[in-house]
Amino acid sequence: MSHRTPVLFKRITPYLLLLPTLCYMAVFIGYPLVEAIILAFQDPTSGMFSLVNFETLARDFHFWEALKYTFTLAAIIIPLQVLLALTVTLILGTRFKGSNLVLYIFIIPLTISDVAAALIWYNILSGSGYLNKVLLSLGLIDKPLHFFGYAYRDMEVLAIVITEIWRATAIVFVVLFAGFQMIGRDYIEAAEVFGASWLQKLRYIILPLLKPSLQTALIIRTLFALQIFGVVWILAGRDIPILAGEAYYWQNEVRVPNVAAAYSLLIAAFSVLIGWLYIKLLKPEYLVRE
Repeated sequence: MSHRTPVLFKRITPYLLLLPTLCYMAVFIGYPLVEAIILAFQDPTSGMFSLVNFETLARDFHFWEALKYTFTLAAIIIPLQVLLALTVTLILGTRFKGSNLVLYIFIIPLTISDVAAALIWYNILSGSGYLNKVLLSLGLIDKPLHFFGYAYRDMEVLAIVITEIWRATAIVFVVLFAGFQMIGRDYIEAAEVFGASWLQKLRYIILPLLKPSLQTALIIRTLFALQIFGVVWILAGRDIPILAGEAYYWQNEVRVPNVAAAYSLLIAAFSVLIGWLYIKLLKPEYLVRE
């Protein structure tokens, strides 16, 4: 028995180490997910299995608007954030004097919550905000620019895009910059020896080696984009309906948690589908080769 005990302990040690994580996931992720699935497929009146909640979504005008605006915002914000984050990564990768200061300044918005960021930009872009005051004092405009209100929904979208780019680009940047730091200098130096131009180094060395980081950044940022709520709700309310906002509305205003759960499942399904597409389309080269 004395010889078997250490062997048995070694076998079960990995499972014991994983046990706290599994308990956390079961309580805080698994249980809410199961409850959401039950609510989504449960008739609010009879409690029986039904698709009535999804039928309610399909008949609701705001659902289709929320679907459109959620994916429109994601399609605008994510490419701009990736492009900006990649540009800053390449610039800071040159290690110029003061690059560390620029790095710290660029990631400051990462410490600010979405609600705080929305309030900051609301005060900047409102009719009596700082932007209009500066433009009016410089004589660049004759009357204030209006960013908020149902009649200015296009401007509300612009305000949301500006706020999200300012607030969350640092998320993408941190992932890409960490991946860029892992690229060996010998690859780039070898390319320089063979006379590769800057664009050739970017296309054939930097971007291929950044694929794993880019894949991770896109998955994380897309998940956040599909769940966007605080910024839109503060800047536009239901003028710009979004999926997470409609889930909040049905849960807290209409008091029908079943429909809110149906919205949540749709957000989860879209997130899983898009994440799977990223994994398939941005598979690193070393995973493609047999």
